[in-house]
Amino acid sequence: MTKTGCWTIGEAAARAGVSVRTLHHYDAIGLLAPSEVTQAGYRRYDEAAMAKLEQILFFRELGFPLEQICDIMAHPAYDAREAMRRQRTLLEMQRARLDAMIARLDEALLGRGTPKPEVFDMKEIERMRAQYADEVKARWGETSAYAESQARTGAYGAGDWSAIQAGMDERMAAFAAVRELAPEDARVQALVADWQRYITDHFYSCTDEILEGLGQMYVADERFRQNIDRHGEGTAACMARAIAAYCAARRKDGRPA
Repeated sequence: MTKTGCWTIGEAAARAGVSVRTLHHYDAIGLLAPSEVTQAGYRRYDEAAMAKLEQILFFRELGFPLEQICDIMAHPAYDAREAMRRQRTLLEMQRARLDAMIARLDEALLGRGTPKPEVFDMKEIERMRAQYADEVKARWGETSAYAESQARTGAYGAGDWSAIQAGMDERMAAFAAVRELAPEDARVQALVADWQRYITDHFYSCTDEILEGLGQMYVADERFRQNIDRHGEGTAACMARAIAAYCAARRKDGRPA
């Protein structure tokens, strides 16, 4: 481990039991980016990135295809704790299925019982898997912003995602640098306006209403908070306060959303 709580790509891959090539692929498709890339080009993964990798591996263990995992985890309504609860339910269903298969094998080895091909039935597990994916999409998937995001990001390649992520990291680092200032400070408010433009330019039309919801999610969702706070403890809270002040000021002035 290169430093406390940070792993090289080789160490991260070995710890998770996957190949380095797999982690490169996850980065290329926008599923899991390294926490940082050093000037020498070395990729490093911190605790937040490893927690996200763990979530991905749970989904993979449960048979979710990578494309579906991308859709679920990139979804604005994604809730990591809810995902873990669903994953536990599915794992329990798989365990019950395996227990039934083992029991049938024991019977067969003893020459007892009748054939039970139904123990191989995966339909209920597959139904629950599909239901979870559909529910996540339904929470935001009918909005025009989600449709726009899907259409635009679907055309992005690895280079696009790398540049976009770098731009996001640069802006979050800028918020980290001013997190001791008042949310209403002109420098902080300028960063919020720039953040709103950046989302609009690369994902979807970020209205004040959507921006305000994102600000709340940055502190309410542990996954988002940890990712943002890797730029400095309290950065997520700074962004949330600044966005709230920005949107409140625009409402007061009667400016269009």
